[in-house]
Amino acid sequence: MRLRYIGMIVCLALASSPAFADAAASSKPGIAKPGASRPVPNKPAMRVARKTGRKPAAKKPAVQKPAAATVKAYEAVPQTERLAIQADLALTNYYDGPPGGDFDDARTIDAVKAFQKGGNGKETGMLSADERARLADAAQRHEAEVGWRLIDDAQTGARFGLPEKLVSPLGVLRTGSSWTSGHGQIRIETFRLHEGGLAALFDQEKKTPRGRGIDYSKLNPDSFVISGTQGLKNFVARVEASGAELRGITVLYDQATEGIMAGIAVAIANSFEGFPESNAAYPPGEDRTVDYGTAIVVDRSGDLVASRQPTSACEALVVPGFGHAVRIAADATDDLALLRLYGARQLVPAALSGDSQVDDLALVGIAGPFAQHGHDAVSKVTAHLDGQNITPMPPLGFSGAAAIDAQGRFAGIVALKAAAAATGSTASWQATLVPANAVRAFLTAHRVTPEPGGDAIEKSVVRVICVRK
Repeated sequence: MRLRYIGMIVCLALASSPAFADAAASSKPGIAKPGASRPVPNKPAMRVARKTGRKPAAKKPAVQKPAAATVKAYEAVPQTERLAIQADLALTNYYDGPPGGDFDDARTIDAVKAFQKGGNGKETGMLSADERARLADAAQRHEAEVGWRLIDDAQTGARFGLPEKLVSPLGVLRTGSSWTSGHGQIRIETFRLHEGGLAALFDQEKKTPRGRGIDYSKLNPDSFVISGTQGLKNFVARVEASGAELRGITVLYDQATEGIMAGIAVAIANSFEGFPESNAAYPPGEDRTVDYGTAIVVDRSGDLVASRQPTSACEALVVPGFGHAVRIAADATDDLALLRLYGARQLVPAALSGDSQVDDLALVGIAGPFAQHGHDAVSKVTAHLDGQNITPMPPLGFSGAAAIDAQGRFAGIVALKAAAAATGSTASWQATLVPANAVRAFLTAHRVTPEPGGDAIEKSVVRVICVRK
């Protein structure tokens, strides 16, 4: 396993160099590439490959069925967790099969057993909580090598994992977005169809473009997966449906890069969420590439108070209409941050004095662009305070929003945090209130005195955009 991991790092270095493409083009047919898992074809088969330019079909072994009890046990595991387990097994080189989170054949179960054996555990085929944690930790180390990051695709609305050290944005397609490696060995494309039939697209994707060779395909009620070969590339595709709308992703990679890309392609496909919940949180440890929050103007000199989480680890912090901001201080306990705009003009301070004692509040903030179709309007939503918890959940982007009562008295600041979730369930956000006295104490501790505000608080909230690496 250590040698295989070292080999993967070496291959990644080669893949980023111009010499990589030349070496792949000049290599002799029939010689296996480092880390390749496909069999070396015999000489007659290679003569066919030279003539047609297509990869000769390998004889596929019969798919075995795992024990019925194991299959039934995995059926009780949420699909998101099955997809994540299979992706982690692929990233750590234990799984060599198609995407889709299918535990109904022996390949995924055997991969679990191989992982358990590698850790000197009992080969049950079912991961214990401790084994699942160790598998996730091992996968994260591989993700770091390729610059793995969950992104929201602005063209389709889908969310998926992208290996940012291997590919760069190529541009916007007619129906989606595209990324590619330096010499085109790897391509990732998304698409969105506003009107379409899942079954019809499934049949079409197996035939188009011409020359596709299908190794695996499965049609589910609301999704499908396909994998195989396309010319001299391998490919995986995953599509999800919501009503008549279809959103999908296709990953293509040169067969010479199979040792690097086979597991990554499975992980990309399995991470794909065509229709992510608007309030779904990223997994622990994952930050958005671009995060949106709300900040409240404290004084005319440029001090703003905001929520800590959406302003953390920013390569750039921008307040549209005013320029770049700097985070001066943060408080992890109350999830607060102090921002400063230098040279800003026409800022309107909020009235942060007084204390509201009621449970029915209005939240004033700026929802993220996905929640308002690309706009940046200030909006107000009603909410109820239960202890420190706020219900219903406000739109994403309201982290840092102001909470006021019916008389306009300041009640505190909204903080959105990822809610604890059972293993395998989709994480979500929960909203809490940082009370007014805690906000004022935080500002006083950093020698900032709020100015009196007389205007409506809608004029005192601004959008904050955090751009991360």
